[in-house]
Amino acid sequence: MQITHEPTGYQCPFCNLLAGQGDGINAPEDIVRRTEYAAALIAPRWWPNNLGHVLVVPTGHHENLYSIPADAYRAVGDLVCEVAIAIRETYDCEGVSTRQHNEPAGYQDVWHLHVHVFPRYEGDELYQSRALAGWASFEERQVYAKRLTAFFGQLTAA
Repeated sequence: MQITHEPTGYQCPFCNLLAGQGDGINAPEDIVRRTEYAAALIAPRWWPNNLGHVLVVPTGHHENLYSIPADAYRAVGDLVCEVAIAIRETYDCEGVSTRQHNEPAGYQDVWHLHVHVFPRYEGDELYQSRALAGWASFEERQVYAKRLTAFFGQLTAA
């Protein structure tokens, strides 16, 4: 099934980031783990009680769940699991939630598949709150990027 909402000439922010180009919202240093088919980065938009959540994206450009090949989707899923464990180990949170959106009616607003991985805390009201206005600064994002990068570094060193 090929359903697309990506406008002609779309400059994909995730593809640009994966190519090493910052866009004023995210920077290459936000990428905390990368495999052949998937990458994880600190999200630039935060929720009030769930700071530092992570986006996991395929390294190839796939707009949505309908168009991603199975091997790329498996790689995204595997990395979502790794990120969930890393967040649980490094954020002092009590749980993790994931979500993925498709098409405008499903609240997709970037035309590259991405899975949100949120740290969860008792009473955080994630689903009753709205994203904070504006973008998290580079310095704010790096607090979380350094935690996760160190965690993943320990795994590859072992």
